[in-house]
Parts: sequence; C-alpha cells; structure tokens
Amino acid sequence: MNKLKFASVVALFSLAATALTGCAQSPSSNAAPTASASSKVDAKAAALLPEKYKKTGLTAGSEIPYAPMEFFDENNQPIGFEVDLIAAVSEKLGVPIAFQEQSFDALIPALQSGKHDLAVSSMSDTVERQKVLDFVDYFNGGASLIVNKGNTDGVTGLASLCGKPVAAEAASWEVDVLASAAKDCVAAGKPEIVTKVFPSNVAAQSALRAGNVAAYLSDSQAAAYTAKVAGGGKYFDLVVDPANPNGYESGLIGVGILKANTGLRDAVAAALQSIFDDGTYQRLLTKWNLNSFAVASPSINGTK
Repeated sequence: MNKLKFASVVALFSLAATALTGCAQSPSSNAAPTASASSKVDAKAAALLPEKYKKTGLTAGSEIPYAPMEFFDENNQPIGFEVDLIAAVSEKLGVPIAFQEQSFDALIPALQSGKHDLAVSSMSDTVERQKVLDFVDYFNGGASLIVNKGNTDGVTGLASLCGKPVAAEAASWEVDVLASAAKDCVAAGKPEIVTKVFPSNVAAQSALRAGNVAAYLSDSQAAAYTAKVAGGGKYFDLVVDPANPNGYESGLIGVGILKANTGLRDAVAAALQSIFDDGTYQRLLTKWNLNSFAVASPSINGTK
C-alpha cells in the first residue's frame, strides 16, 4: 500500500454530542434517499452516468454508525461527512442516492450481489481491494488508538501494547496494522499484541468499555470524534503516540465501485471533481472539522 502521512489527529472536534457513536437508535435497512437538486446538476458528470441509474437511482452501502463519517440523528436519519459528500454527488448527477446500513465486512459481497451500487464507509483504497473494486478517492485516512478514560494501563502507543489484547474491526486495514505491530513486539523480545476482531465499531467500543481489551485501533477521524463526544467525553481518551505524534501512516479512502462498472465509476469521479472545483468539498471538511484529512483532488485507484 502507498503509505501517506496525515496531519495531526489531536485537533478537537467541535460537533454537538448528540447522536453519539454506538448510541443511536437502530435504523431500518433502507435509509431515506438523499435529495436530488436539478439546479445543481453537473451536465458533464450526469452524461457519464449509465442510463439505468437515471431511472432507478443509486444505493450506497455503509456501516452506520461510524461517526463523524456517518451516523444517525435524533430522527433516525443518516448524517455525517460522507453522507453530506454523497448528497452532493447526488445533486451533481441529478439522481437520488440512498444510504443503506450494511456491516463493513459484507460490503464487497453486497456490491457483488447487486444489493448496493456504491460502498461508502470510510473504506481504505488498498491494492488488495483493487482486485475487485475501483476506488474514487476523496480522503486521507489513518489509524489511532483510544483507551478507557484515565488510561490506567498507561498506553502510549502500539509499542506499549505488547502482550495485551487490542480491538480492531473485522475486515478493516487496522487488523493488518496490528499484525505488523505484533511482529515488532516479537522482534523486540516481547510477547506479541493479541488482536481481537469485532464485527462493528460499536462492538469494539463496547469491548473496550467492558475492559475486555486494553485499547481499540480505529480510523483516526472516528477515534478522535469518539474520544471527544462519546458519553459527553467521559468514556474514552485518544492516545497520541510520542513516536508518531501525527498518527500512524495509512492511505487513501474512497467510494468503492465494482471494477466492471466503469461508467458509474467515471460519473462519480466527475461529480466529485465538480464538488472539489466549486468549493463544496472544502466546506464539508470544515463543517465536520476534518480539514486535516483533505486530499488535493479526487483520484481513481490512487493507492499504488
């Protein structure tokens, strides 16, 4: 994977602490579609969209909640940075895009079965995933640790977790990061990190709160948000590793689309470029306090 440094994740999120990660009401399987505004259609992007989607609209599979990227408001409607971003894509293409809840580890099979057209779930663009999907990249991602409030185990980073259980979400790239860190422990003559894989972000957080793991390695934007707002900021602390003060290295995040669906890929890429060009992308980053994770422009399969 192409490794990219990302900016500091220590910047505090200023979002209101309503609709906390893991605290939202269970949603229906089909979330309300985003609105399509014809006055904002980008004609060039819309012309690239395959005809069938102009009739049916699009569906986006997403693990919800995964704040601040996607979670539910008090009316059980999806909100978040990626929700807003895809709403803007919807406007540019002139078709509705409905967010549908889907477990992260089942996202690719769900695309393959035709259940969803897009995977929009803070999904890392990796060379391995590119064997099945094309990615339209719009975000720099990374990994950070959260621990229970007070950090009684004195966790300072991955190197301090040798011999301890650490949570990661199933099918996430954090599983690979922990596997690499475990090897570093062994090389240093210490017991390896014990990776505990959980089916969802909520399940991993619950395991941490219950004391079943010493830490949880999560996407940096989600980790920082969770530490700031979960339980009014009383549940978790964000760990800043002195050896990696800007966070652990990672790579690009994008919309996942089946490789055979090149027309849809190109339409989404053109819509995202339009969103970058007209300033919508920057406004959304600022709204969700995610400026540290910006990319200069969208790309297709940017990880090499």
